[in-house]
Amino acid sequence: MKWSWRVGRVADIDLYLHATFLILLAWVALSHYLLRYQLGDAINGLVFICAIFFIVLLHELGHALAARRYGIETRDITLLPIGGVARLERMPDKPLEELIVALAGPAVNVVLAAVFFGILSWSKQIEQLTTVQIVGGPFTAKLLMVNVMMVLFNLIPAFPMDGGRVLRALLALRMDYVRATQIAATFGQAAALLFGFVGLFKNPYFHSPLLVFVAFFVWMGASDEASLVQIRCALAGIPIWRVMMTDFRTLGPREPLAVAVQHTLAGFQQDFPVVEEGRVVGMLTRNDLFGALKRRGETVPVGDVMRREFETADPAEMTDTVFARLQECECRSLPVVQHGQVVGIITSENVGEFLMVQAALRGERPAKIAEELAS
Repeated sequence: MKWSWRVGRVADIDLYLHATFLILLAWVALSHYLLRYQLGDAINGLVFICAIFFIVLLHELGHALAARRYGIETRDITLLPIGGVARLERMPDKPLEELIVALAGPAVNVVLAAVFFGILSWSKQIEQLTTVQIVGGPFTAKLLMVNVMMVLFNLIPAFPMDGGRVLRALLALRMDYVRATQIAATFGQAAALLFGFVGLFKNPYFHSPLLVFVAFFVWMGASDEASLVQIRCALAGIPIWRVMMTDFRTLGPREPLAVAVQHTLAGFQQDFPVVEEGRVVGMLTRNDLFGALKRRGETVPVGDVMRREFETADPAEMTDTVFARLQECECRSLPVVQHGQVVGIITSENVGEFLMVQAALRGERPAKIAEELAS
């Protein structure tokens, strides 16, 4: 994810911190300081927010380790101001597996809440739960409430929260996966409307502009999930050779970047396979090309700029599998390679165009995401 820094590795999973997290820390420190103008309040606020995001990390690790049980690795975990994101290589294929992976995160919070409750009970300080406040107050009691709130919020049956995936998995045990996704997405959009309604109108309990933001976040997540699953199901069973671009240009590692510029301006493509002695040895992406032009000019050899580590696709692979990899990797194109030679290129744009053509032939309106991919 852009604007993210790698800060460590946990359970063989890279951990990233988004730059906007620093803005959150500054806002928390300032808001706590301004309440009583005491430096200690600001420090306590920072410690508390760091503790919260450590809990968020444990929550995401719950998803990641549960997915690993089914042979699904996690690319990385990124901590954002709105929470954490664990990027799985793919979603579980079976509803029961998706159910377990989705519940693993909230289960971590349930265990932590029980631990904090036990600490308060053992120390005979359970009454501290009635004195929880933003500044000051019992630290353990606040962490207990954080875990309870995370469980309740994440189990709301709406995408992209865990509850939306739990609902879909339960429905998918009895019906088609696409239909289950559509029903779960409808629940999510209904929840978004409720959040927006409560957030817009004044009431003594829940009036908050934050709810409007949550409503927008949930609505878009539910809509995108439904469209994405519809697209993946539409692509299932279609080999990538039917979708890939076969009119493309390649570059040699000794050619200057000026050649890539000529091809780019001619409108052929944005990313270029680099071929030497008939075999693909690298990929020159649009971003790498422009970055190198800015720093070093157009006489630099392509081999000095190309990426030597890149993903490829096989023409016999199914398009839904390759499309999922395209969505997850930080690339716009994948070379389609057979026996070491490039036979095509697959991009999100031409996947979208293929879907739009197929929908038009059936007399249907293409899905929203298909239009966005093709644009």
